[in-house]
Amino acid sequence: MLRYKIKNWKIAFGIFIAILYTSCSHEKKDSIQDRGIVVISEQGSFTVGGEVIQSSGTFEPVAHGFFNPTNQNTEGQTLHGDHATAFYQVPSQAKKLPLVFWHGYGQSMRTWQTTPDGREGFQSIFLRKKYSIYLVDQPRRGQSGRSTKPLTLNANTDDQLWFGIFRLGVNNEFYPDVQFSKEPEALNQFFRQITPDTGPLDIDLNIKTMSVLFDKIGPSILITHSHSGGQGWLTALRNENIKAIVSFEPGSNFVFPEDELPNSIPYLGGTLSARGVSMEIFKKLTKIPIVIYYGDYIPTERVFDNPGQEQWRAALEMAKKWTNVVNKYGGDVTLIHLPEKGIKGNTHFPMSDLNNKIIADLMNQWIETKNLN
Repeated sequence: MLRYKIKNWKIAFGIFIAILYTSCSHEKKDSIQDRGIVVISEQGSFTVGGEVIQSSGTFEPVAHGFFNPTNQNTEGQTLHGDHATAFYQVPSQAKKLPLVFWHGYGQSMRTWQTTPDGREGFQSIFLRKKYSIYLVDQPRRGQSGRSTKPLTLNANTDDQLWFGIFRLGVNNEFYPDVQFSKEPEALNQFFRQITPDTGPLDIDLNIKTMSVLFDKIGPSILITHSHSGGQGWLTALRNENIKAIVSFEPGSNFVFPEDELPNSIPYLGGTLSARGVSMEIFKKLTKIPIVIYYGDYIPTERVFDNPGQEQWRAALEMAKKWTNVVNKYGGDVTLIHLPEKGIKGNTHFPMSDLNNKIIADLMNQWIETKNLN
């Protein structure tokens, strides 16, 4: 009798625990949904591409095996460098095509992460939209800093130069109604995400290495910014795993048929020229959908007192020429100048601006209209 009572007590206790667990599970699930937590099924990082160089001679463990910063004896030793680094996250129930984010000049994968004023960047925004994401540091930049070729790094005081080129404003004064946070700490964080090249800038190396990345991960959508825009077209000419391109403010290396090169566009402080390829190669760009976005504070006519704006006037003008030529040969390029769509105040970094969720939604809508997800 005693054994029977104990057995039933155990059953009752088990049922009680099961009910309690179920209740807590539902409560936990609801709270997770309320907090908007993203469930990541897989994440990690890896390198692709790169070179290995070796010094002549023989490595002697006793003579050379102790770390000494002043020891320049490299006999018989190797150096692994010139690779790209990718950090990836795969959400549960991920969409078909991953997004590959490639930074611009003087930047790293930091561009796509938390905004300078502490809000969610495109990394988190698009994870919430169920895209797998790959954040890349190109060779000789950021986490891919080890270069096989030397470069002298200078400590130049140039914050105000970048403030103007990135179209936040002039000198230390923000443009009126700019979509960038005017909190001092946000600007401090923004300046501190700028990072130098640790070796000579080599566009051909970047293209080759990024192509290796797409060989590894397969069909994907490439997201470029600024300097990586032109490199993005060139990588797409090389690798058919790039199924679409979203380009934020491309600034150089627009690819035209070699017998249809447009005239160079002069601007205050420089000249923007196009790059020519054969028609056979050029037509590869007509096989994938492409969208280009430019922000605000870009003049339509030459400005003689603002080199920061002038550079982007030339880029936007060249982008319009490029769009027309690609589409003339059957391509699918959409060029969006945000102010013309009523979206005003965006800087050269729309992924970091205060309205970055609006920009992300615009990009996502385009992806959906092209049946890419």
